[in-house]
Amino acid sequence: MDTNILLESGTNELEVLEFALGQNHYGINVSKIKEILSYQPVTPIPNANPCVEGVFMPRDLMITVINLKRCIGIEEDENKGLFIITNFNKLNIAFHVDEVIGIHRVSWEDIIKPDATINSSETGVSTGVIKMDDKLIIILDFEKIVTDISPETGLKVSDIDAYIDANRDRSDNPILIAEDSPLLSKLITDCLKKSGYTKQIVTMNGQEAWDKICEFKKAGTLYKKVHCIITDIEMPLMDGHRLTKLAKEDEEIKKIPVVIFSSLVNEEMRRKGEELGADAQLTKPEIGNLVEAIDRLIDACSFD
Repeated sequence: MDTNILLESGTNELEVLEFALGQNHYGINVSKIKEILSYQPVTPIPNANPCVEGVFMPRDLMITVINLKRCIGIEEDENKGLFIITNFNKLNIAFHVDEVIGIHRVSWEDIIKPDATINSSETGVSTGVIKMDDKLIIILDFEKIVTDISPETGLKVSDIDAYIDANRDRSDNPILIAEDSPLLSKLITDCLKKSGYTKQIVTMNGQEAWDKICEFKKAGTLYKKVHCIITDIEMPLMDGHRLTKLAKEDEEIKKIPVVIFSSLVNEEMRRKGEELGADAQLTKPEIGNLVEAIDRLIDACSFD
């Protein structure tokens, strides 16, 4: 199946690959997918997490295989299924699924955000729900699934220690953050506070962030309220590329630096971000580099 479907940047759309686990339907952003392979035998790893089936080596690249049914508590059967090979956060991982159904183009506005009753920051593994015809497609939080299996692949607040500078006062530079994952939002805000960026406006998606920006612009306080925008890419209602496009098309707002901080920053997505005018793009594990980028971008700006 061809997963190289190109979308125009900043349209607030995404391609979702629908796949099945048993009788249930799930989704993954096509931007995370490298290829889809038929099942092949894997080599088990001693003492590995129970969700890890093992490893295999297509074309001399070792890839870890994660059994999604085990991860989300669905009974396994003899169906060999398929491997969805992904790349995000600089990791190559195969997710073992039963069947691939197809690809759908949808708007982020049509993705329903699960509420806290079914998607807490500690246990939830769903980032959104799509209602399509007579079924619901659950978009899984693949980053959280991987981090739960291997915590060292996620953000670590301790990584920020090297960027604490007693000679630099960052407290007068307000940061606007758009991140829909409660867990990642807390980690990012904690890291920035530890580095000295204590003035923060935290929003859950690009639409909330854009509404805040427009509110400040209308009040004439934009440059007092926001010195840098940090945005994820994947978010309901409005994604980070759309937010970047809107910000950089406005003569007043475009002076504020935009940093895309996402697990999806690969070569193709980096090109899209550059086309939209993003001032910096970093993958999620690079939390220390995020502080360094903010410092550099703010130093280069004048908010008078």
